[in-house]
Amino acid sequence: MNRMTTQEVKEYMANNKDVSIIDVRETEEVKAGKIPGAVNIPLGLLEFRLQDIDKSKEHIMVCRSGSRSGMATNILENQGYNVINMDGGMMDWDGPTK
Repeated sequence: MNRMTTQEVKEYMANNKDVSIIDVRETEEVKAGKIPGAVNIPLGLLEFRLQDIDKSKEHIMVCRSGSRSGMATNILENQGYNVINMDGGMMDWDGPTK
């Protein structure tokens, strides 16, 4: 599984305009704040929303602590997607939120 720290994700976002971030937290959790531009697809709905995820792009998976996003990363990797898990999740994120 490919991984990035929250700091690495911030640096990656600063150097790449077309970053795809998928937040797999529940909708209620996301209301408290998410990384700007992140798309919310709750983990329980991920397999039903595969058609909404561009297989030609690299995606950074995010959740509260890095655990659910790790599961999401495994699910998508098994389907042939290029994904990276953000270790530490939003608990470690000190960048901007929306």
